[in-house]
Amino acid sequence: METSSKPRLWTPAFLNVSIANFLMACSFNLLMPSIPLYITEQLGVPQTKTGIVLASYAIAILLIRPFSGYIVDTHSRKKVMFLSFVCYVMIFFGYFWASTILIFVIVRFLHGITWGLGTVSSSTLAIDVSPTERRAEAIGFYGTFTNVAMAIAPFIAIHIYHTYSFQTLLWCAIGMGILGIIATSLIKAPERPSVEAEKISFDRFFLIPAWPIFLNQLLPCFAWGTIGPFVAQYGKEISISNPGIFFLFWAGGIILSRIFAGRLVDKGHIHIVNLSAMFIAGLAFLAFATIHNIVAFCVSGLFIGVGFGMMFPALQTLYINMGENNQRGTANSTYLVGFDLGLALGMLVGGYVSGSYSFEDLFLVSSFLCFLSIILYFSVSRRVFNKKRVR
Repeated sequence: METSSKPRLWTPAFLNVSIANFLMACSFNLLMPSIPLYITEQLGVPQTKTGIVLASYAIAILLIRPFSGYIVDTHSRKKVMFLSFVCYVMIFFGYFWASTILIFVIVRFLHGITWGLGTVSSSTLAIDVSPTERRAEAIGFYGTFTNVAMAIAPFIAIHIYHTYSFQTLLWCAIGMGILGIIATSLIKAPERPSVEAEKISFDRFFLIPAWPIFLNQLLPCFAWGTIGPFVAQYGKEISISNPGIFFLFWAGGIILSRIFAGRLVDKGHIHIVNLSAMFIAGLAFLAFATIHNIVAFCVSGLFIGVGFGMMFPALQTLYINMGENNQRGTANSTYLVGFDLGLALGMLVGGYVSGSYSFEDLFLVSSFLCFLSIILYFSVSRRVFNKKRVR
């Protein structure tokens, strides 16, 4: 419930941006657990090579993110968001003809380009329509829509894939995408006219003062990249009847974290939130890799959700508070490049490790990287932020 002492957060504009991104994220994440199942079961792709297909979209996102920030900072953010999401939905039809690995990789790559541009514009627009005094809280709730989609959609996807078909999943994704386009068209935000192009320089594509934080961010994001593609296969291997239940507990953890994490960041406790989140995620991954029963499977999912649900909005706030107002898109894209690069590495390396060694080894590596990120954050990232923040 909003109080009179705070500016209003849940405006129609903020709600529509969040709903649009939720629907797009749902459509995208319907394919995350189903593609590895489909290409291994139907196309006969070895497990060690699944990471190539899975990471192709993340690599595309990685390539487009820096340019996305520049585009978003120099053009109407709503128009960029709308056009990129329209193209994004159209590319879904390419999966119907993806009968070989090469075609799958190409379609995923094109999907990554449009998804990368759309998410930078939508997240920046969400910040534009939220009050400055509640920025971290707004980032947290906006991220909750996205993360819950990443949790709920795989659970639904596994059921649809096994009960119906991969093609049915595609039609569901297209339907959600169309609803997302409609929600995007309903966003009412102050029109931000295009501005004259500035001289091209590296700092228009990457928030240079934040590069140590960027490197630190790669470690937990690698761990995040091992969740969506490999949890369903891991659950099947350790005899969990419906591995999709992990994603429901994961979503619950994300929602739970957003009740308190954003407010703690807005009150100045950003370092405590980040350090605690990394520790929780590391411990949860350790339990997930070593304890094989339904209770540990679900509880680990819950606390992995809590850890990352706390961490990602706090990390994004670091970037936002280190950039000037006219670098808001650049700050967002830098954060998202770190997210996507870590995600791509998690998928690429994860496919190899799970195929050559085991899923347990993969999640132990994820646990180790989360704990290592604590050391780097406390010794480097914390000091860099305190020295170079502009707000």
